[in-house]
Amino acid sequence: MAGAFAGAWRLADSRHFDEYMKAIGVGFAMRQIANLTKPTTVIELEGDKITVKTQSTFKSTEICFVLGEEFDETTADDRHVKSTVTLEGGKLIHVQKWDGKETTLVRELENGKLILTLTMGTVTCTRTYERAT
Repeated sequence: MAGAFAGAWRLADSRHFDEYMKAIGVGFAMRQIANLTKPTTVIELEGDKITVKTQSTFKSTEICFVLGEEFDETTADDRHVKSTVTLEGGKLIHVQKWDGKETTLVRELENGKLILTLTMGTVTCTRTYERAT
C-alpha cells in the first residue's frame, strides 16, 4: 500500500502553513522564506525502507525509515525530534515528538493528489501536492 505514495510530488496549494509554523515555534524570518517556497517531495521505497526527500531552493531534507520504527529526525526548521511513521487506513501517519511537544503529519492520496495535513494542537495546515512524475 505504501507503494502508491512513491514518486515525485510538487506543491500545488497550501493553507494555514504560516499558522502551523508559528504553532511549532518557527521564527518570523524562516516563516517568510518557507512561505515563498514550492517544494517537491520525492517518496522512494526499497524493501521495507521508505525515503522521503523534500527539495526546495530554500532547504532540502531527507529522512529514511521503516514503518513503525522510531527514528531521529532533524526537521527543515532545525528541530531535533523523535519520529515514527505508520501506515493506517491507507494514510502515512508521521508523528514528531520533541521537548514535550507533538505534531502529526498525515499523507494521503485523494483524486490522484497527495494531501499533507499538518496538525499541532488546534492548528491544522493542508498542503496539496500534484504528481510530478
